[in-house]
Amino acid sequence: MGEYFANFGTYELIITEILAVALFIQLVYYLVFFVRVAFFKSSKNKYTNTQEPVSVIICARSEAENLSKHLPLLLTQNYPNYEVIVVNDCSDDDTQDVIEKFQVEYTNLRTTRIKHDEKFTHGKKLALTIGIKAAKNEWLLLTDADCIPTNTEWLATMQRNFTNDNNIVLGYGGYAEEKTFLNKLIRFDTFFIALQYLSFALIKAPYMGVGRNLAYRKSVFMKNKGFASHAHIASGDDDLFINEVANGKSTAVEFSPNAHTRSIPKTEFRFWANQKKRHLSTGIKYRTQHLCLLGGEISSRFLFYLSVLLLIFNPTTWMLGLSAFLFRCIILIIIFNGVMNKLNEKKLLPLSCLFDLILPLLNIFLYSVNTINSKQNKWK
Repeated sequence: MGEYFANFGTYELIITEILAVALFIQLVYYLVFFVRVAFFKSSKNKYTNTQEPVSVIICARSEAENLSKHLPLLLTQNYPNYEVIVVNDCSDDDTQDVIEKFQVEYTNLRTTRIKHDEKFTHGKKLALTIGIKAAKNEWLLLTDADCIPTNTEWLATMQRNFTNDNNIVLGYGGYAEEKTFLNKLIRFDTFFIALQYLSFALIKAPYMGVGRNLAYRKSVFMKNKGFASHAHIASGDDDLFINEVANGKSTAVEFSPNAHTRSIPKTEFRFWANQKKRHLSTGIKYRTQHLCLLGGEISSRFLFYLSVLLLIFNPTTWMLGLSAFLFRCIILIIIFNGVMNKLNEKKLLPLSCLFDLILPLLNIFLYSVNTINSKQNKWK
């Protein structure tokens, strides 16, 4: 081995050192943080035995078709005491008619409406605030109009975490499976984001949740004055709010497949890219420690791939670069396989190494576009 490195010049040694540092940091993320999700085992002692009343809140803007499909399952959850509040936010389709039709059949469906006003524009945060203030119950469970629980046990499974010690419960909100490459990319991106926020919550460093499947106390929302500190930002009703109020002692995570939700993914790259740019614009406003955690992962991954590439295309060091790449890929696949089994995303595993390389480059590109064009995006 010593003779092998003896053939290296200064350039090769510098790149090798960068590779070693980047790989070490990556191994810390995978073998210290992400592994917790892969091998997580729930404890029944942590769950509540009582069934607290719950308010499920949905903000809908021109969502007549999705509400027609999804409300029946939301309204027939296997749970004794809950209400579903749909905030009709300036819809210009048959959303109100759909809601009123279901209200005849389901007594646990309530609604409030925001009418269009040309002199006043607003985002999702106002609609969500109105829905929360209208809620009768302390525990709030949030989802979207284009989102559907995987079964009738969703509410009960999330609710078992509503203990006296918890203020927030993070769930997994995935996307429906299709056969296109874009669909797989979107689902993998969603999976990896979930892997990060769920694993960091397990090490007592919660930093975000997703509005497709998120629960918290109404009193926490009111005490924090809602979204007041970031009301001027179009997005962030889920991640910025959780980043602001969450702590490691009162945040629970729920992995059970019964608690998952599935949403309808974007079918065109430009629409998904706009969504990503909006999320990236809020991410830079996280707490410093969370930015360091997230930045450490993506920067070490970028440096790892860059150094591997430089070593592979060098006739003296190609074997070292290839070996490092294969070693990390094996670790990645082992961890991802365990996590994908928990989150029911098993079919993404064959493309994991490819997407792991693509997404940092894509995020850097979209972040650069955001920097050049700082115009804010609407929530819908």
